[in-house]
Amino acid sequence: MMGVGKSTIGKNLAKELKLKFSDIDKIIEKNEKCSIKEIFDNKGEIYFRKLEKKVTLEELEKDDLVIALGGGAFVNKTIRKKVKNSSITFWLDLSVKSILSRLKNVKKRPLLNQDNLEETMNRIYSERKKFYNESTFRIKCNSMSIKKVINKIKKLYESSRDKSKKFK
Repeated sequence: MMGVGKSTIGKNLAKELKLKFSDIDKIIEKNEKCSIKEIFDNKGEIYFRKLEKKVTLEELEKDDLVIALGGGAFVNKTIRKKVKNSSITFWLDLSVKSILSRLKNVKKRPLLNQDNLEETMNRIYSERKKFYNESTFRIKCNSMSIKKVINKIKKLYESSRDKSKKFK
């Protein structure tokens, strides 16, 4: 879900594990030479989702990598299937209330540029949680520091590690 800390957690986790880090949204922005919001505004969500699928599937072919998927990527059936077949996944679950407090003044989230932020966030969360529930692990992050989340992921990963799987 947007605003839960996927990029921050992923970057720090990769550093601790001495792995590479890949942020799908950042790769898209670099390739397109503009922000995700600008892509949504100028070319639309369908165009963005096609880019997201292409970039994500390419990144999933790489090894020794921690990947921060975009908040909507796991909703895509092709991405979800590939991720589940090749990776150990972690749903960083944060309450809508906590997400709202993080995102209330953020203008760069294209799906949130609406008048009723709370209603929009509740709708997006409700639509996506059935897909997020297919993750290997769910981590309830509400009262956890970044360090605690990283330690929990490391512990879960090491207890279930399969050499053929990567972080996502």
